[in-house]
Amino acid sequence: MARSSAPRPPSVDRLVAAIAARNGADGRDREAVVRAAREVIATERARMAAGAGARPLDELAALVMALLVDWGSPAGRATPVINATGVILHTNLGRAPWARQAIEAATAAAAGYSLLELDRETGRRGRRSGDAEDHLVALTGAEDALVTTNNAAAIALAVALAGRRGVAVARGELVEIGGGVRIPEIIRRAGARLVEVGTTNRTRVADFEEVLEDGRARLVLRVHPSNFRIVGFTAGPDPTELAEVAHRHGAIVVDDLGSGALVDTAAVGLTHEPMPAERLAAGADLVTFSGDKLLGGPQSGLIVGRADLVARIRRDPLARASRPDKVTLAALAATLGLYRAGLAHAEIPVLRMLSTPVRDLEARAGRLVASAADAAVTVTALEATVGGGSLAGEVLPSAGLRVAGPSADRLAGALRVGDPAVVGRVADDAVLLDLRTVSPDEDEALAAALQSALRRTRSADA
Repeated sequence: MARSSAPRPPSVDRLVAAIAARNGADGRDREAVVRAAREVIATERARMAAGAGARPLDELAALVMALLVDWGSPAGRATPVINATGVILHTNLGRAPWARQAIEAATAAAAGYSLLELDRETGRRGRRSGDAEDHLVALTGAEDALVTTNNAAAIALAVALAGRRGVAVARGELVEIGGGVRIPEIIRRAGARLVEVGTTNRTRVADFEEVLEDGRARLVLRVHPSNFRIVGFTAGPDPTELAEVAHRHGAIVVDDLGSGALVDTAAVGLTHEPMPAERLAAGADLVTFSGDKLLGGPQSGLIVGRADLVARIRRDPLARASRPDKVTLAALAATLGLYRAGLAHAEIPVLRMLSTPVRDLEARAGRLVASAADAAVTVTALEATVGGGSLAGEVLPSAGLRVAGPSADRLAGALRVGDPAVVGRVADDAVLLDLRTVSPDEDEALAAALQSALRRTRSADA
């Protein structure tokens, strides 16, 4: 059969040879050059199948080198993003930005060796999460603490203390905590039995006592409704009374706070979030919460409470499977250290965003409008939210920019594909850019990105 006369891209060997003859691939491993060449040729083959003409060998070689540079760039394919959504803990945008001190600690840990599990005084093996756990003990009043990869892991390790026995949970607290992960599934995968008590809207201490008294449950799990609210005809057990009843029957009390807060959120006009120290004082044996939400640090799960129970969890083989790396531990310890030093509100971005006065945001918005010198851009009052499964339904007064025009969706798209990417929201045929979630250091970049996106959108509409 005669071969097709249709043009084809060059072979991988020919393209790699051209690169070698041209610049030796800048000393890169040949295997990496071959992988990149295969990707470029696959793209070229698809182009030509769609009717495009063949590109010269030198142009394809340049594309291979550009792809290798992209793969090996310090930021990889990560794009800097300005969060102008008004959602402080935006899950799709990576939740809490870190404090400068946390970034520096993480960089130092990543750059070389560290005393991760070595006691410098004795020369023997030391505690892996020592600094972070010491801070947690000091900040919460707990006897001991343990750090895991995330709060779901913390909950799973805590409820595993029940073994194959029952874990009592109020029906109104059988929640999905994000990513399709549900409390009943966590309990089942931990090997324990779920024992539902009460009703969706009303649960009392007596409901728990019934299943504790007859031995159906040996652990009580309280789940704070971080990401939802039940209102109206509701009732829940008093934490202190529930702990007293559970302990009388020899049961363990685990209190999951979800997002978790180490400062009083009521101080910035939000509903008070229960804090770990409060729940421990109310009788909880263990409290679990996140490190990357209201606390403002890296993704992690934190367990604080009784030393004997934390020790049991630390010996669980799954605790090793869910332990964080040295970079996370360094960043977490630095973040917690800011709380302990009394610098949290001044240095941790999440807390700064929560506490920034509206008048400061309005002043920044006015300066941005003046610099834009565009009738489509005006100052507007907005409402920001906490996000990240925290303080559901709560809003903070905010201010930012309203960019009017018939092409709001296209303008929002142009902002997203810019460099840096700017993510806002669209409402009432306008793009809204909330400054509560934009650092003042980003104002100049935001102004430039907005002007560029307006030019491109108007040019496309013309």
